[in-house]
Amino acid sequence: MGATGACSMTVTLPHDAFRHAFAQALLDPEDQPVRWQAGAWAGQPGFAVYRNTVAKACIDALAVNYPVVQRLVGEAWFRGMAAAYLQAQPPRDGRLLLYGQGLPDFVSQWTPARDVPYLGGVARLDRWWTEAHTSADAVPVSADDLSSLPADALTATRLLPHPAARWAWFDELPVYSLWRCHRESPQADPLLGGITWQGEGALLTRPGGTVLWAPLSIGGVCFLVACSAGRSLGEAAAEAVLAEPGLDLAALLALCLSQGALTKG
Repeated sequence: MGATGACSMTVTLPHDAFRHAFAQALLDPEDQPVRWQAGAWAGQPGFAVYRNTVAKACIDALAVNYPVVQRLVGEAWFRGMAAAYLQAQPPRDGRLLLYGQGLPDFVSQWTPARDVPYLGGVARLDRWWTEAHTSADAVPVSADDLSSLPADALTATRLLPHPAARWAWFDELPVYSLWRCHRESPQADPLLGGITWQGEGALLTRPGGTVLWAPLSIGGVCFLVACSAGRSLGEAAAEAVLAEPGLDLAALLALCLSQGALTKG
C-alpha cells in the first residue's frame, strides 16, 4: 500500500477508545494523533458540519445555563468566552442542563474578563440556580416545627441546610444585586446606576418546585456555614453574632425558614 493509502486507512479501536477519539476529534480538529486514531472520517466535510453543530449546541447550553452573565456582557462577548471554555472544559455528561460547572472559575481567571471583576460571582449565582433547580428534594423545617420547642430544646436543635440551599458572601462587590436585577428584569440596564457598590451576600433555595433567592448578611452566611458543620442552633447563632454584632437573630431565622433553607438533621 502506498503512502497515501496508509494515511487514509481506518483504524479499528475498542469501543471506549473509539468514543474517546470521536469526542476528541469533535472538540479539537487540529489534534493530529487523535485524527490518526479516529480514522479518515475525521477529516471529511460531513464531520466538520457535525463538529460545528455539537459546538453550537454546547455554547447554546451555556447561554441558557448562564443567562445573567450573557445579559451583562452581550451575546457576542459571551459566545466567544463560551467557545474558549468549551475548548478548555468540554462536556463530560450528555445532559447539557448540567454543563458549565467550571465556568465561574474559568470566567474569574480568563484574561479578557479582568475588567468585569463581578462577572465570576454572577456566574456562580447563575450556576447555583441550576444546582438548586436540580438538587434532591427534602422537607424544609417550618416555623410551626420550632414554635412548640422550649427555649433550651430550641437552642440545642441541630438543623442542616436544605440540599438545594446555596449561599455566599461577596466582598466589596454588589454581585447579588446585579444578578437579581437582571434575573428578574431581563431588559434592565446593564450598568444599573442605582446599585450601591459594596459587599453583600446571597441565598438561593428550592423548598418546592420554584427556585427562590434573597439577600443574606455576613452573619447569615456564617449561620448557615455553622449549621452545615453540624452546630446546634445556639452555637450557629453565636457564630453569626460574632461575625455580625447586632444581628437580628429572629429575623435571620425567619428568613431561613421562609426560604426553606433548613431541614431536620
